[in-house]
Amino acid sequence: MKERSPVPSLSSVSSAAIALNRFGLGARPNDTPPANPQRWLLDQFAHFDVLPAAYATLENAGTIIKRYEKEQVANRQMTGQENQADIKVARHDFRQDVQTLYRAAVQARTDSALATETPFVERLVHFWSNHFCVSADNPRVTAFVGAFERDAIRPHVLGRFADMALAAEQHPAMLIYLNQIQSIGPDSNAAARNPERKRGLNENLAREIMELHTLGVRSGYTQADVTEFARALTGWSVGGLGADKSPGADPNNFMFRPGQHEPGVRTILGKRYDQDGENQARAALFEFAHSPATAIHIATKLARHFAGDVPPPALVERLATSFTTSHGDLPTVYRTLVASREAWVAEPTKFKTPWEWTISALRGTGRAQVGNIQIAGLQTQLGQRVWQPGSPAGWDDIAASWAGSGALLARVEVAQRLGSSIGAGLDARTVAPRIMPGSLSDATADQIARSESAAGAIALMLVSPDFLRR
Repeated sequence: MKERSPVPSLSSVSSAAIALNRFGLGARPNDTPPANPQRWLLDQFAHFDVLPAAYATLENAGTIIKRYEKEQVANRQMTGQENQADIKVARHDFRQDVQTLYRAAVQARTDSALATETPFVERLVHFWSNHFCVSADNPRVTAFVGAFERDAIRPHVLGRFADMALAAEQHPAMLIYLNQIQSIGPDSNAAARNPERKRGLNENLAREIMELHTLGVRSGYTQADVTEFARALTGWSVGGLGADKSPGADPNNFMFRPGQHEPGVRTILGKRYDQDGENQARAALFEFAHSPATAIHIATKLARHFAGDVPPPALVERLATSFTTSHGDLPTVYRTLVASREAWVAEPTKFKTPWEWTISALRGTGRAQVGNIQIAGLQTQLGQRVWQPGSPAGWDDIAASWAGSGALLARVEVAQRLGSSIGAGLDARTVAPRIMPGSLSDATADQIARSESAAGAIALMLVSPDFLRR
């Protein structure tokens, strides 16, 4: 007899399952499958909580950094062995404070994902946070990553792309991560005051804005365009940090430093920008945000995220048109996505990343709060540390990056721990069809029913082919 495929057949995956698990963050045992899945998704726009309670209680990252730098200045004014010891203690305490803030931010992000009644919008927050990526590769950036998602992404996820782009590029996390606070115009006043200091133009932010955040690679810009944009960006900095530490300045806020700005008119992609100061780069960023190349770049990424690793060309074109005609109004683009048949193909189109799998596993086993599970450590074990992809490009969004044998083994181990912690408190035979309505295969249901223990059944459910995909 031919073995039955563990992957649901084309006709078996319901629209309700797609809405809950592909557009959303994973169904919960007590969720009622939406009678009108598309309407359920769109209705979430009116109920999204921009600032959940968990985020509101996070400690101020700028305060931690400013306190540390103040201690460092005091320690440098001392002499001898005591000075070195104090500096080491201060550095250790700072790193500990930063890690505590980072873990609290990860827990807040997780609690928001578990408790939300607007999982589609919450998924979009995660999508855009990965698009405008900052990576927690050093303590200063690590301190700000939670605030970046809270303050730059969440308030704009249902707004205009240009506004989100400006908020992301001017956020301390981005300016520190891409070394923008160190960028000084070669002919600026700051450079003239310190001719012997070998500090000059830094092109990191300019390049990543053009290549990753807006226009996309191979969209027609040149190295000269990147350099000109980098000159326009000079002066974009953070209060209390960077080359000139202004007394009383707030490290949590963007600050424009006129002394570091490169004077003159800039020509980028054939367009002249003669604005003064901060507005020069702002004007260029606005042009990039409304470019047809940006529309295609964003449309491609959205189509890949919701409709398959190989984005359907017709869907990309439709989304790009929606982006352009609405002048980057994101809810308009999302409505086009939800209305597109390519996103509702009745078979699993995406393999869950470790973050997606963790959230859907916790939601699927009935957790409304993360509790004592340390998500930061768990995601490190699964290979996708929260807010630390190690590259400005963000985490990959294709199955090939996450479906290796080692990665799957890590999920099995985590699933077994989750199953053991729940024990007999949850019957996977009952829960599985609830969290995978119309998409649970007979083979998976049979394996769950044959499990020798309740914990084993839960683990089988969470690592089944049906659950690993969305």
